[in-house]
Amino acid sequence: MSDYNLKEEVTDKYSLRGRVFHKIREDILNGKYKENDELREAAIGEELGVSRTPVREAFRQLELEGLIRIVPNKGAYVTGITSKDVADIYMIRSLLEGLCAKWATEHITEEQMQEMEENVYLAEFHAEKGHAEQIAVLDNRFHEIMYEACDSKMLEHLLKDFHQYVYRVRKQTLAQGSRGNASNHEHREIMEAIKEHDGEKASELAKHHMLKAYENIQQKGLLD
Repeated sequence: MSDYNLKEEVTDKYSLRGRVFHKIREDILNGKYKENDELREAAIGEELGVSRTPVREAFRQLELEGLIRIVPNKGAYVTGITSKDVADIYMIRSLLEGLCAKWATEHITEEQMQEMEENVYLAEFHAEKGHAEQIAVLDNRFHEIMYEACDSKMLEHLLKDFHQYVYRVRKQTLAQGSRGNASNHEHREIMEAIKEHDGEKASELAKHHMLKAYENIQQKGLLD
């Protein structure tokens, strides 16, 4: 049995079903399970240290999100995120992140602003050193800070989900030096606009950032 035993995570903010759901979803989005792989209730339950019931409930929720398909009398199969899904996500994110950046200029706290500035500085440092893993982690956190700073739990929830859906392809594109540097520069521009409380500028920069990210994905053929 895996060391990852969900029963022991008594401080987790999710219910047992929720924890199982989030772990399986993370494994799908990170590529542990590939498209058309069969997900077996018994094996996953054994791995996570739970009964089949929360796994079965998680499967239903994953089907609603479109990440798996359940075939009656056969089993559950991974659908994953398709190329069209990625395109749709980036187009939607370009609009929502623009709104998020605008609201962040109005609601960001001093602590959040300080963390955002430190994030940009560290990302630039690691980019110079070629540390792809650290760049990906910092990229993820930059967006999370902005989501939290917008002061809208609904928008924050939507954007965090979308951000997670494309984690694997984002990590691939950031590992390529040219995009990592460009992304850091775009983050700095967004951060400075938020710091200046220029909502319209922050919105346009955040929207542009998403469109450039997707353009790079297409150019590099990462969805082929």
